[in-house]
Amino acid sequence: MLSFNEILQKVEHEISQLSFEYPPKSLYDPIEYILSLGGKRIRPALALMACNLYQENIDNVIYPALGIEVFHNFTLLHDDLMDRADKRRNKPTVHKVWNDNTAILSGDAMLIAAYQLIGKTEPSCLKEVFDLFTETALEICGGQQYDMEFESRTDVTEPEYIEMIRLKTAVLLACSLKIGAIIGGASKEDADNLYDFGINIGLAFQLQDDLLDVYGDTATFGKNIGGDITCNKKTFLLIHAFELASPEQKATLNNWIGKTQFIPAEKIEAVTAIYNELHLKDITTVKMQGYYDKAMDHLSRLNVTPEKLTILKDVSNRLMYRQS
Repeated sequence: MLSFNEILQKVEHEISQLSFEYPPKSLYDPIEYILSLGGKRIRPALALMACNLYQENIDNVIYPALGIEVFHNFTLLHDDLMDRADKRRNKPTVHKVWNDNTAILSGDAMLIAAYQLIGKTEPSCLKEVFDLFTETALEICGGQQYDMEFESRTDVTEPEYIEMIRLKTAVLLACSLKIGAIIGGASKEDADNLYDFGINIGLAFQLQDDLLDVYGDTATFGKNIGGDITCNKKTFLLIHAFELASPEQKATLNNWIGKTQFIPAEKIEAVTAIYNELHLKDITTVKMQGYYDKAMDHLSRLNVTPEKLTILKDVSNRLMYRQS
């Protein structure tokens, strides 16, 4: 069985071999740019790991894993445009390096390229993999729509938020694992448990992302700190801030959310101060731990030897306690 570093090295090598040779080259330069920025590569790695739980040869999962990574980066490219984000992985975003129209069209090309790669799945499991990937892609679009709609609301509930991040973030992690399991020949029960493991670790992952946006370090996080605050994104912290705030704190939050012109640093400082007063970092951490524990429970149900689970436990810890 391959180690975590061996899996990552294989993923990076395969991504470096991707080529987009259709003219015009200008359409594909942004794609090569965003893929070259790196990232955790966790989604394709999870697909390879899940497959490797059930068979030594993981070559059959390479193309769908690459398709998942290309698709993921497509979503980031369009997310950055919709959020008007300046940085991704500590580098300028595609719409900043080029322009909005280029970001839209190159993102569309990435989506098509992702489906081309998924289509190279071996015929015996192509339909099952293709159907799962297509359903996941639609769910992610739904999650993004919820995310945008939430920006104009101050009454978003915790269940609504959890459903949004399940769709926007967790389902692709779960899909990656289940695709790897399907190609590896896992039983339906194991494939489903890996999917549920992915959902719960994905929810914990996104809650950690919420925390890092407020309390992280730009140098390691790769994005500007406080971006969610300046965009009025309804994160777990902001939702609970409205629930727990005193009338005075709630008025301050509403005042900042209602402003169309402001100095970002001042808004970030004011909202973060309320988060600190309400101990929202601790509340979010407890919620994260709950999802992590559920993920470990699903992992323990797999019909594989315990030592094979070490790699997924290691990945879970990396996601849970990461700083970027």
